[in-house]
Amino acid sequence: MTEIVFVLAVARNGVIGAAGGLPWRLPSDLKRFREATWGRPMIMGRKTFQSIGKPLPGRESIVVTRDASFHAEGVHVARDIDEAVAIGAERAAAMGVGEVMVIGGGEIYRALLPRADRIVLTEVDIAPAGDATFPKLDDSVWREVSRSAPERGPRDEAAFTIRVLERKQ
Repeated sequence: MTEIVFVLAVARNGVIGAAGGLPWRLPSDLKRFREATWGRPMIMGRKTFQSIGKPLPGRESIVVTRDASFHAEGVHVARDIDEAVAIGAERAAAMGVGEVMVIGGGEIYRALLPRADRIVLTEVDIAPAGDATFPKLDDSVWREVSRSAPERGPRDEAAFTIRVLERKQ
């Protein structure tokens, strides 16, 4: 069975995005994001894909959209969450990995949260304004399996902590 793994950064106030982008600059965390997603299929919403602007190298992008006219070179298009998960499982098997990564945005996270197996969560130590949020996680559902506080890089706008959570059985 293919695991569904969320990879995201969230501010103290639950904000994950603002005006189609990230409301902070954290080059150190982007490097970690690259490592976490490399060689894996990634599910994302159309707006998230458009904010990135292109398929990311070394990964396969699965874009979920209700827009029947949406097409982008180098990506798999899914018309709903179930189709995205099916494509993700198929691509993960073809790539020889056991995970499909979910990278946003807010609607996609909310839709897939009941199916998520693991969450790689960067907690950003700021509280910016934003228009995309992530729900507060229920401690009765999730258990922390690791936590680290990487040294803040010279170009990082905030300190951050990385937590890995797994769904309780």
